[in-house]
Amino acid sequence: MKAGAWQRLDTYARRSGPAATVLVLVLAGQVPLHLPGYAPVALGLATIAVFHFTLYRPEDMPAAAAFAAGVFEDLLGNAPLGVGALAFLVVSGLVTSQRRFLYGKSFAVVWLGFAVVSGVAAALRWVLASAYEGTIIDPLAVGFGFLTTLGAFPLLAWLLLRRQRVAATED
Repeated sequence: MKAGAWQRLDTYARRSGPAATVLVLVLAGQVPLHLPGYAPVALGLATIAVFHFTLYRPEDMPAAAAFAAGVFEDLLGNAPLGVGALAFLVVSGLVTSQRRFLYGKSFAVVWLGFAVVSGVAAALRWVLASAYEGTIIDPLAVGFGFLTTLGAFPLLAWLLLRRQRVAATED
């Protein structure tokens, strides 16, 4: 291969990193832990990644990538098709609309922003899944899932930022 082809391949690999990371986290969220009631309280790791990459690398995490990751999550999980896709689109849209406010702010402000955005996404998932099932899904389980995701945010956000900085120094 010529040097130009290698450079294009390198650029493509770097630009697809965020979407690939989200897909890996979708897969990680599907690992069966055999815990009773785990499904409704599963960590929203992919939601954290969609939020992070939409905020810090929006050119590499367009709404179409968030939608595709949501469809992938819906196909792997037992949620109705479209619920995850719509939730990830909402996360992407809300972060995009508030990017000027959130970008460059302290971690506490970003975490609060994540709490609001992921809370909206969790509520949307709950309403849509309840409507699909024809019954009200236990809101305590959904709330616990939201809180565990909120608690996981600092560690995963730190790991994603660290990886982003390492990639930036490799350029």
